[in-house]
Amino acid sequence: MKPFNVFPYDSKIDFMRLRVISLIIAALIMFVGIGAMFAKGFNFALDFTGGVSIELAYQKPVDVEGVRKRLEDAGYESAQVQAFGTGKEVLVRLRDESATRKTGEDATDSIAESVRAAASEPGNAATKLRSAEITAQVGRELAENGIYALLFVMLGFLIYITFRFEWKFAVAAIITTMHDVIVVIGWFALTGREFDLTVLAGVLSVMGYSINDTIVVFDRVRENFRGMRASPVEVLNKSINQTLSRTIITSFVAFLTVFALYLYGGGSLKGMAEAQMVGIIVGTVSTIFVACTLLLWLGVSKQDLMPKARDEAALARRP
Repeated sequence: MKPFNVFPYDSKIDFMRLRVISLIIAALIMFVGIGAMFAKGFNFALDFTGGVSIELAYQKPVDVEGVRKRLEDAGYESAQVQAFGTGKEVLVRLRDESATRKTGEDATDSIAESVRAAASEPGNAATKLRSAEITAQVGRELAENGIYALLFVMLGFLIYITFRFEWKFAVAAIITTMHDVIVVIGWFALTGREFDLTVLAGVLSVMGYSINDTIVVFDRVRENFRGMRASPVEVLNKSINQTLSRTIITSFVAFLTVFALYLYGGGSLKGMAEAQMVGIIVGTVSTIFVACTLLLWLGVSKQDLMPKARDEAALARRP
């Protein structure tokens, strides 16, 4: 695998020399994300706000982008349009504010009729199949379930890493993962991108990717602490350098996969793909510059990973 190494296995890049700068920059980026959440808020999709769902059928196959453009011209800027079935049917979903601003009525049938007329094209008129109201209560339940899912995953990670490594490793891994998640969520708040259930799924996948990357580096840290007679700074630098090529290559391949999904997965998957792309970039940087820096800040040492008393003699004979 040597030809595939981006960096030599025995690289001597001094990452720990930048530990103070790394933590300051990471903290600033995280606080910007938190500030954007509170100052700007989120552009929630109708999954969370409620709205109207309308199914339309056409006599001939229809261009989804064309339907979306006609709805935008008619005043439905936030309309979500998806094709389904044979390509002659589309699902249009509107947030409450989009629908009420256009028609001034609360009746779902009136909104659906207005949308049907706007979505029709010359020689290929749309026919309403069905329409339904999506209540905001469902959105609140989805948001609560999403928060519970995040907390559950965090707790699971904390328990797993504590048993596999040691509590300092668990704390560093959880802080690093929380940093990545906050930056990704803050990105959507800062840019005003629509936040829907697919974005929430992308955030959850970012957590898994981030913690996996961190555990790989921490596993090498544990091995080097037990096998090297060196200071914590030297051990952490060595561990990062030894896993650097693996981290960069894995992240690059994962990014290419998600980027393809962003380009060709359609509008309904763009939010999830964007969350994953931002998460992969931020997760890779935090794995290299933040995770081990936090370990050093927490005061990790060889004694934290000492084996049981019966193995101390064997450990002392190691070079």
